[in-house]
Amino acid sequence: MTHSIALNFEDGVTRFVEARPGETIADASYRLGINIPLDCRDGACGTCKCRVESGSFDGGSYIEDALTDEEAASGLALACQARPKTDLVVAIPAASTACKTRPQSFPTVLRGVERLSDTSLAFTLDRPVGLAFLPGQYVNLGVPGTEQRRSYSFSSAPGADTLSFLVRDIPGGLMSGWLRAAEAGMAMEFTGPSGSFYLRDVTRPVLFLAGGTGLAPFLSMLGRLAEAGCAQPLRLVYGVTNDADLVGLEELEAYAARLPDFSFVTIVAAEGSAHPRKGYVTAHVEPAWLNGGDVDVYLCGPPPMVEAVRSWLGANGVTPAAFHFEKFSPSGNANGGKLAA
Repeated sequence: MTHSIALNFEDGVTRFVEARPGETIADASYRLGINIPLDCRDGACGTCKCRVESGSFDGGSYIEDALTDEEAASGLALACQARPKTDLVVAIPAASTACKTRPQSFPTVLRGVERLSDTSLAFTLDRPVGLAFLPGQYVNLGVPGTEQRRSYSFSSAPGADTLSFLVRDIPGGLMSGWLRAAEAGMAMEFTGPSGSFYLRDVTRPVLFLAGGTGLAPFLSMLGRLAEAGCAQPLRLVYGVTNDADLVGLEELEAYAARLPDFSFVTIVAAEGSAHPRKGYVTAHVEPAWLNGGDVDVYLCGPPPMVEAVRSWLGANGVTPAAFHFEKFSPSGNANGGKLAA
């Protein structure tokens, strides 16, 4: 039985390889020409040390100088020794270019565009053959007729037949302007997947914090969790600026019906809004959702929101077990439009 290995590089590029029975992470990668850091191949030097972020594996044989017991217990492994028992997500401590690989490019076709509100659009693409991605990741999508690219997170789950995305409709926006006049069947192209903001194994309560179209990656994550099942509590706090920015509620309600311990709240910041919860997301996080710090926090929103949440956690003396975030600019410009950690 083969297992899929998602290799996530330092620069956010992700490449998927298939490991044959008994094959190590390194062997599967090198077979496809992806030269992850490697030296001895005997578990003696530690050059190929990597972090397995999801899945289970046989760590193989190695010496203490190459990988300590403490490192192994924390999820580190040697790519020359580790053999997958399940599908894996592996963080490689090197840039994709250093490993002689790069993002893949995929042609696709626009299936349709939906007006969600005065300020938001959704669009759907055909799923190219061979595409795989992790829930929460994004692609760099070419704007037809230009040399420009824009970065958008998948809102669809990795197992979906089509690819879906959320877009803020910005006056004068290059991609949103094209989408307003686009017709189904038009050719498009993207590179990816990319990003280190993706769902890890859920082993404790999870708190999702979304700002505006930063909801998209969480819809993808929830889709994956609904497919696989989840026994841990999941909470989503979704904040927007104006009433018109509040979209995706039907999808969230559907996930709340499918996931036994998932709930969400919505907040509108505008003072003139009639929404029952106003202000910022940090004012509407229940203390119990932080679980005394034993919680994984995922945050996707504009830079001021990310910094505000960081400050709020510090002021409340809370250090989450894990804190994953992605900042984005309203334009989704591929040249620095997203920053994940």
